[in-house]
Amino acid sequence: MHTIRSFIAIPLSPQVAHNATRLVEKLSHPNDGIRWVPSDNLHLTLKFLGDVDNTEVPKVCKIIRNITTDYPPFELDFAGVGGLPNLDRPRVLCVHAADPTGSLCEIVAKLETELADIGFKPEPRDYRPHLTLGRTKGGSRRANSDVIERMKEFSQLRLGTMEVDTIELIASFLEKKGPSYQVMDTIEFEEN
Repeated sequence: MHTIRSFIAIPLSPQVAHNATRLVEKLSHPNDGIRWVPSDNLHLTLKFLGDVDNTEVPKVCKIIRNITTDYPPFELDFAGVGGLPNLDRPRVLCVHAADPTGSLCEIVAKLETELADIGFKPEPRDYRPHLTLGRTKGGSRRANSDVIERMKEFSQLRLGTMEVDTIELIASFLEKKGPSYQVMDTIEFEEN
């Protein structure tokens, strides 16, 4: 028995991933105090699970499968560069994801409930769909004013719309150069 640092995520469409990569290139500057997400690691996180016992992985996958059977594929629209908790004092630099059908937020709420039933800690904050571009690093825990000004220049930028038709369970391995990800399972939405 061993544990695997894991999370549940939606992979990005090639167009959204390409546009997000170009945006990170425009926003990032050397020594800006931000850990920018490498283009290969861009994804929409639904739930961070932490260390998962390898024997629990099939249960997690089954929960994801059971929840997705209630939903057909749906669209998300990525637009508006922002920050969390807000753009004036961001610790997370992101692009907001609009969920016009409400499917994404419903799925995340169901994941929180069903995963809590098997022992995973529920997220105390409401889910706010967003694509993380970077996080502050070091002791300040907030972005400097130069980064914030660059982000405000792109506050209306659209990365595009994509259809969500899969959810992935991903293993995260912490390495010196940053995390590397490996997809453990891909769960496809069924057309209703």
